Amino acid sequence: RCCNTCDDVREAYRRRGWAFKNPDTIEQCKREGFSQKMQEQKNEGCQVYGFLEVNKVAGNFHFAPGKSFQQSHVHVHDLQSFGLDNINMTHYIKHLSFGRDYPGIVNPLDGTDVTAQQASMMFQYFVKVVPTVYMKVDGEVVRTNQFSVTRHEKIANGLLGDQGLPGVFVLYELSPMMVKLTEKHRSFTHFLTGVCAIVGGIFTVAGFIDSLIYHSARAIQKKIELGKTI
Repeated sequence: RCCNTCDDVREAYRRRGWAFKNPDTIEQCKREGFSQKMQEQKNEGCQVYGFLEVNKVAGNFHFAPGKSFQQSHVHVHDLQSFGLDNINMTHYIKHLSFGRDYPGIVNPLDGTDVTAQQASMMFQYFVKVVPTVYMKVDGEVVRTNQFSVTRHEKIANGLLGDQGLPGVFVLYELSPMMVKLTEKHRSFTHFLTGVCAIVGGIFTVAGFIDSLIYHSARAIQKKIELGKTI
């Protein structure tokens, strides 16, 4: 099969398991200005937003540079055109949730701003997802999830193995427990009890202040009378 484009050549290298190191020596890539395009994109970032539908089993999703493909049943990324010394994984997470929001929910990764201190960093967010049912006062049921998170980071110097892959990884697993939250209106008796407690507290504090003022005045009066007697 002929390789008419640089992408065809890269695909052929991938199938062979060869490293795609120097595109300037390949006529198709040289003609298409592959190296120049990579140089122009060197300092670019990206903005990602959207939704994912996943099965209710443990899994992960990640953001990593390079074209992804399967090799020997392993998910890998082609980073040869970038160079491991030039990958900056600084990132900002504006919002991440697992399902619909409800009043009072806290998504711990919202507003997360992380600066990569070195090149080719691998950031892993280990997420524990807790299924949650929120019952609104009008009877509407919101089935969603809460989650807690732990972050781990390291330098990734390789494409496979223990060294890992440069990128941002979110590894999630579901808790076997479920949380159920219910909205309720306070009854009139509950309101009345609260009012009585407030009124009782006011009277108690007022009585304490009155007693303090009274005894202070008596003590001062006694000192004045004692001074006149002397």
